[in-house]
Amino acid sequence: MKIIGTFAETRALATGAVGLVPTMGFLHEGHVSLMERARRVCDTLVASLYVNPTQFDERGDFDRYPRDLDRDAAIAAAAGVDILFAPDDDEMYPNHPVTAVSLPALTDRMEGAHRPGHFEGVATVVAKLLAGIQPQTAFFGRKDAQQLAVISSMAADLSFPVDIVGGSIVREHDGLALSSRNIFIENRDAACTLSSALMTAADAYERGVVDGAELESLVVETVKGADVEYVELADARTTERLVSLDRPAFLAIAARVGSVRLIDNVFFSGSPLAADRGTNLDAPSLLYGQGDA
Repeated sequence: MKIIGTFAETRALATGAVGLVPTMGFLHEGHVSLMERARRVCDTLVASLYVNPTQFDERGDFDRYPRDLDRDAAIAAAAGVDILFAPDDDEMYPNHPVTAVSLPALTDRMEGAHRPGHFEGVATVVAKLLAGIQPQTAFFGRKDAQQLAVISSMAADLSFPVDIVGGSIVREHDGLALSSRNIFIENRDAACTLSSALMTAADAYERGVVDGAELESLVVETVKGADVEYVELADARTTERLVSLDRPAFLAIAARVGSVRLIDNVFFSGSPLAADRGTNLDAPSLLYGQGDA
């Protein structure tokens, strides 16, 4: 595996069908699952590693976001990555850029409402990665379900010749959705009630409950010890709030557990609609120093 810092050199080295897995680093099994999926279908697998400052609405969150290039490089190499694109700020944002990508129709609710400017930063940096690396396929996790909808729409609207692929959530052994921020959680029991609440709602759907407000209420009522910011059943493509679960959708939650802000969701897709609950690890995540090379 080669660690490269420029778009030009990455493009020069990437041959055949190119797959991209964008990350902000401090990799975990969720990232690895996307890399392994991409490895099976791509000739050249590129993983990007860049902590993008424009998508953070809280400076403190950006400053404390965990960073460890050597660790991440070892994990990426073990997952079959060919090129680790690790640019600096000058490569990503040269000469005080004046262009930004905005999708207000998809971002005025949920994460967009609670994190002003977040999705403009996400859409802009992903557009730069797609334009600069020019992959045929890009892989994103479903844990950020609204983000996946935003990126899919952005790529289609701007005619990027790329397929956007969503991967199922990978969860820790106790059900908590994997996130690099999990290392900061102090009240584990409270954090785990987010996922258990979503599974309670998925169980209710499988019993025949399709009313959006009822499913949302089930989640709110089940969460304990966390400060819930929102719970919303949303169209998987448009992110619009749904009255009834009658099309591909996701039931999303955001909450704070102490100083840590967490998001999670359960995705509904297929015909007939079925809940994608994700997959649980059998052992502690490599986030905590297990198996991280």
